[in-house]
Amino acid sequence: MNQPLPRRRFLAQSAQAGFALSTIAVPAFLRAGAAPNARIRIGIMGVNGRGSDLAAGFSALDGAEVAYVCDVDERAIAKGIHAISSKQSTQPKTVEDFRRILDDKEVDALAVAAPDHWHGPATILAVNAGKHVYVEKPVCHNPQEGEWMVAAARKHGRVVQAGTQRRSMPAVVEAIQRVRTGAIGTVRLSRGWYTNKRGSIGKGKPAPVPAWLDYTLWQGPAAERPFRDNLIHYNWHWFWHWGTGELGNNGIHALDLCRWGLGVNCPQHVTAGGGRYHYADDQETPDTLEVTYDFGDKIIIWEGRSCLPRPLEGSSFGAAFYGDQGTLVIEGSSYRIFDAQDHEIAHATGPGDDRPHLQNFLDCVHSGAKPNADIAEGHQSTLLCHLGNIAWRAGGALSLDPQRQRIVGNSKAAALWHREYRAGWQPRV
Repeated sequence: MNQPLPRRRFLAQSAQAGFALSTIAVPAFLRAGAAPNARIRIGIMGVNGRGSDLAAGFSALDGAEVAYVCDVDERAIAKGIHAISSKQSTQPKTVEDFRRILDDKEVDALAVAAPDHWHGPATILAVNAGKHVYVEKPVCHNPQEGEWMVAAARKHGRVVQAGTQRRSMPAVVEAIQRVRTGAIGTVRLSRGWYTNKRGSIGKGKPAPVPAWLDYTLWQGPAAERPFRDNLIHYNWHWFWHWGTGELGNNGIHALDLCRWGLGVNCPQHVTAGGGRYHYADDQETPDTLEVTYDFGDKIIIWEGRSCLPRPLEGSSFGAAFYGDQGTLVIEGSSYRIFDAQDHEIAHATGPGDDRPHLQNFLDCVHSGAKPNADIAEGHQSTLLCHLGNIAWRAGGALSLDPQRQRIVGNSKAAALWHREYRAGWQPRV
């Protein structure tokens, strides 16, 4: 077989050949001699968890200032302020309603880290208001919102970056290049996975809304549901009304890599099997799920085990590519290559932080270029998550028209392409 090139030689030959993937841009801070750009002012929506990480990340970059910290939980505001306190000298404004950020003409961008049901509507409102957007994964709650997000970004010429940060990690970018340039031969199969040992969410009961929470604003665009004591802050992931299950929560990262490496978009057929097996509680989404995406000449398999932590390929999270001359496994921010006899013949490890991805967003706001995880790419990868969930909820199998990207022959499944909105919150492009 043709042995994969050593890492340095591979990179040198790629550079000589002018090789580049259309989705890859080099962050400014990695370009020697790049001068700091004018500061971009950003509002952070949702800082109880991931949003505080984004606040810390953006405030640490020379080209950004966190101008607003926003959350419907008044206790979380302090988390957001603390996240940036040692990284920028200016104090951010604090608001409960993110629409106040959109009203400020001095703000350039919004980072959306609220629950899944907010990602699409908040992004569309922000783009309509002239803001650029960094939106966490999954980019939307349902396929229709993803289509609207792409349309809104293009209509208004705004940069929208999806929070699939591995698209900017140097070793991961290198791994995808090696898959796509034949380092393991012809690749027709990719597998993504996530394993964990999550506990039960229990049986919730109706309860008074806590004084620290604006529950009406937390629900936002989602049709109203009574408050329950096992919903906020994390368990909303496991209810279809607000979340997208483990597939949208962690599967998006692996499926994005699988789709990127194989160079595919919409499958022809999707099959899904699994269930909620481990606990008799309120969780609606499966804790064990396997999904197969058939693209005609290539296949992606997803395996999610939220309550069975034993790893696959030595890692609790990852994506693997199986070629006719070897295998490449991505885990975290590193990768390994095995030959056809299963001997490890190459590996590389790179930084695993968000800095390259956040900087790429800032660079593209200045240049107008498409970011590494442009919303169109984020939508296509998130669509795989939705199709897996829809298949599981609607009988276990779907057929699609890949060109039109529409479900065919299954009205129950097709009805899950969109959602019901609370009065006055229907997104408008």
